[in-house]
Amino acid sequence: MEGTSSLLSQVSFATSSSSTSNDDDDDDQSKDQAPLPLLSLNHVSFVCKSVRKSVRFYEEVLGFVLIKRPSSFTFEGAWLFNHGIGIHLLEVEDVPNKKKAKINPKDNHISFQCTNIEFVMQKLEEMNVEFVTAVVEEGGITVDQLFFHDPDGYMIEICNCQNLPVLPLSSSCPIKPRSTNTNPITSPFHGKY
Repeated sequence: MEGTSSLLSQVSFATSSSSTSNDDDDDDQSKDQAPLPLLSLNHVSFVCKSVRKSVRFYEEVLGFVLIKRPSSFTFEGAWLFNHGIGIHLLEVEDVPNKKKAKINPKDNHISFQCTNIEFVMQKLEEMNVEFVTAVVEEGGITVDQLFFHDPDGYMIEICNCQNLPVLPLSSSCPIKPRSTNTNPITSPFHGKY
């Protein structure tokens, strides 16, 4: 990954590390410390084989707009913005092919909310974008999801996730253990499979 490593050498990262004797100490320390004073998610960054092709995809499919990027950068790239978030694209020659034979909703992805999932499905079909669908049901609330890849195989989800309320977990509501069921759930929602 020569292209990626040369790109990364141009960007400096500050790291901090501390060592503890065991994992229990980590839990005790995190309870005593406040989280980082963050404001919001600013951007996601992807390496891509062709900035031009990726910019076209993010503009035409997702409605992003090109914005000015610092001229001090000595590598190819582009910045886009919309929906309150930035997408930063960095061009490298040796992008690992992330696109898989099947679109897997359980893989890493970024997600965007929409107001009309049927319209989004229609537009994706018109643009010949292959996608899969899923439905999440919880307490009588239904969330429809569409998953597809960008030109470099990064997964994108479009959903009406705003239907599902965001409820904090309490100590009386533990995280469920991982299911051992290997049978996939079939979706009553339609789309290209």
